[in-house]
Amino acid sequence: MRLHHTPGSRSLRILWLIEEMGLECQIHSYSLTDGSLRTPEFLALSPAGRIPALEIEGEVIFESGAIVEYLTELTGQFAPAPRTPERAAFLSWVHFAETQANILQALNIHHIFLRPETARSVPLMQLDTKRLAVTMKALERHLAGREWLLSEFSAADCMLGFNLDAMFRFVRAEGFPAIMAYRARAQARPAYQRALARAGGDAIYAKDFYEVPDV
Repeated sequence: MRLHHTPGSRSLRILWLIEEMGLECQIHSYSLTDGSLRTPEFLALSPAGRIPALEIEGEVIFESGAIVEYLTELTGQFAPAPRTPERAAFLSWVHFAETQANILQALNIHHIFLRPETARSVPLMQLDTKRLAVTMKALERHLAGREWLLSEFSAADCMLGFNLDAMFRFVRAEGFPAIMAYRARAQARPAYQRALARAGGDAIYAKDFYEVPDV
């Protein structure tokens, strides 16, 4: 099994889940800025040129949500079985994590990658920050009185692993005690610590917090 990965990216979700499952995996790392994600070789693995992609048993799977569903079905671990009471909630939170990650990606583009800075749209930055806060408030309500997204730890929690640090780069932590406690529990898991050590650090963020500039 080989995971195509970029430090600081959504592929951390998959690496974390692989560590939770106790599976062996090679890592092939890429840079976000050197053009390696646009080569014909990588586009043959991931048609949109996006990380992650996973080679497994002669198959190539791209899109982190699809990889999570495939691995949980393959191993029978960390997901409720089809037609069981929590299956619908599991799938909903897996895809909620990707909805939230897409907002984070837009904020990353605005704050970090878009050059020159005059090309940025402050109204869009404000809008996406508000959209992120809406998802965080929904997550905060759901986590109140809970340890995990479902009744026990699942791959849906791994899907949110990429988001948990990134969201607080753009929205202040005040008012989100349940998410903060959830993040501490998640990041204390030995498998998360192993995944983080293998992931190669954060290649995206240079600041702890990114303010929306004044109009």
